[in-house]
Amino acid sequence: MAELEEELFEHHRYVADPGQKPLRIDKFLVIRIERATRNKIQNAILAGTVLVDGKKVKPNFKIKPGHTVTILLPKPVKEKGIRAQNIPLDIVFEDDDLLIINKPPGLVVHPGIGNHDGTLVNALAYHFRDLPVMKGNQSDRPGIVHRIDKDTSGLMLVAKTDFAMSHLAKQFFDHTIHRRYQALVWGELDSDEGTLSENIGRHPRNRLEMCTFPEGEEEGKRSVTHYKVLERLYYVSLVECRLETGRTHQIRVHMKYNGNPVFNDERYGGDRIVKGTVYTKYRKFVENCMALLPRQGLHAKSIGFVHPTTNEEMYFESDLPEDMQSCLDKWRGYVAGRKDKV
Repeated sequence: MAELEEELFEHHRYVADPGQKPLRIDKFLVIRIERATRNKIQNAILAGTVLVDGKKVKPNFKIKPGHTVTILLPKPVKEKGIRAQNIPLDIVFEDDDLLIINKPPGLVVHPGIGNHDGTLVNALAYHFRDLPVMKGNQSDRPGIVHRIDKDTSGLMLVAKTDFAMSHLAKQFFDHTIHRRYQALVWGELDSDEGTLSENIGRHPRNRLEMCTFPEGEEEGKRSVTHYKVLERLYYVSLVECRLETGRTHQIRVHMKYNGNPVFNDERYGGDRIVKGTVYTKYRKFVENCMALLPRQGLHAKSIGFVHPTTNEEMYFESDLPEDMQSCLDKWRGYVAGRKDKV
């Protein structure tokens, strides 16, 4: 899920000591943050991700004793030399500052173990190869301000400049980016609308999974998913999920906790029959549905944000991909046939 923005950025806090002589804030921060250029710091200041005593300042603001400075910046990269690859991108919108892509299922966002090539980052490195920001830039995540899981489809927002990246990062950090997903989940939810707010953190025994910590706020991180049931099909439901926070696998984990794992979600128990019988005919039908949708039934349907340069409110939507739509239609047909026999 595009839920990993908290892992892409770091939050620094500095308090100017009593002997601090008046010094421009950009110089103050460049001295303290390793590998942060003055230009990157200035873009962060202009984007509003640098605060002094909780307030925005201008790049020529001078730090004095006792000032508390906070800054949100992309984390230093761990890999270098990402290979640019001419991988087709489904671009929904693009201008000088950003682009919106419709990510297909199966496309890994970021290179990692077993996925050094063929990722979205490789594709972006090629797409951005002529941008001034990419000249000599060996970043391992050009423009990535959030991510969605490999087998989740849908809209992703990508920055093309340092300023846009800082501006969008601030919106993610402030939880003002509007993101809605559609999920095909097992069973029927008790309420047509509701909120799941259990904390989410790394599973204590399986490091590849996340889990909820419903009993104590001291464990995990605050996680909030608002849901609305769009369609009830007895065995499964189509649900809209609006993210207030962006934790790893957030929707998948919250839905599992609620007893409605995402359909065919292998990691969180959705790849088995959760609702219905285990008789051969029904089991075969479910297997056929999973063949149509051979991944978790989760799609990043829409995204809304404020444009970094124009301050215009932007909003984009995408249709359900063919695999998820076909599976949904098959369930509709099955349920309609069941009602005809009643």
